[in-house]
Amino acid sequence: MAKTVNNAFCEFMCDVVNLDTTVVSAARDSRDNLLDNISEFDDKDGFFDLYDGFNVHFGSFARKTKCRELDDIDLMIGIAANGGTYNSYDIWNDVRITASTTNVAQKDCTRSDGTLNSIAVANRFKKKLENVREYSRSEIRRNGEAIILNLKSYDWSFDIVPCFHTVAESDGREYYLIPNGSGNWMKTAPDKDKAHITSTNQSKDGRLLELIRLCKKWNKVKNAKTIPSYLLETIIINYADAQVELNKWIDLRFKETLKYIADHITASVYDMKEIQGDINTLEILDRYAIKAKAQTDYEKACEASNAEITEKDEKKAINKWGEILGSDFPKYE
Repeated sequence: MAKTVNNAFCEFMCDVVNLDTTVVSAARDSRDNLLDNISEFDDKDGFFDLYDGFNVHFGSFARKTKCRELDDIDLMIGIAANGGTYNSYDIWNDVRITASTTNVAQKDCTRSDGTLNSIAVANRFKKKLENVREYSRSEIRRNGEAIILNLKSYDWSFDIVPCFHTVAESDGREYYLIPNGSGNWMKTAPDKDKAHITSTNQSKDGRLLELIRLCKKWNKVKNAKTIPSYLLETIIINYADAQVELNKWIDLRFKETLKYIADHITASVYDMKEIQGDINTLEILDRYAIKAKAQTDYEKACEASNAEITEKDEKKAINKWGEILGSDFPKYE
């Protein structure tokens, strides 16, 4: 319950949108324990030679852009090449790795042409996790490029992705190679995503991260078709990068972002890593449905702002924001 729009948004962000701090702390402890357990696999019983120097916490939990509820945590687990090589000229999402001839696990996951089968590599991680007593009653499965570990004692799962790290290529860039879901590997650079978001957030006085989390909450409200999380983040960051500054009031910041989403969701959107190209893979009808929702909610947000600032009617403004952000938004007291 709230008497002002500002108080309503503060309550909403604290109680509904932002992750609970106790959950974040427990998740980090659970994550670190998992990493400790995986480190015990290192080069033992015919397993891969692991290299924790390039383990990566990636995804929205690591970027601090995940909104409540916490559902998954992404981890990339580094594997030493041990003499393995890759073809740097392969297309980014279908890279071939020539396996090591010295590491037993890599040799066991090698196809007849000498290339390393990423599905076999992921399955080797899956089998190893199944043998850890702590995870014996958990659900463990492979889904595309990741091993999904659903812990019975927590609400969140872990997406575990084996990876290699490249040397600098001719353009000076280094990449991570992760399974592409069909047996080969693909390039990624989550460190570049994180650096871009951190830099933009700092340049905008720390006002970006909570804006992304609020937009993600909005994305789930009354919407049969949602914007994929990474695509939505990229659109919001593009908006922030185009602004001299972000409004200190989150409701006004959010209002203008709705307009930007409406204006840009039908167009191409290029990934922050500068690897994938256009990441807007939404069907054309879905794009226009989301555009209509964002435009309608922008108009409602304008009405809410007018009610608060011009009409001095906090109740009307709060009720209008509730139409946009759903039944979890605080009611006027």
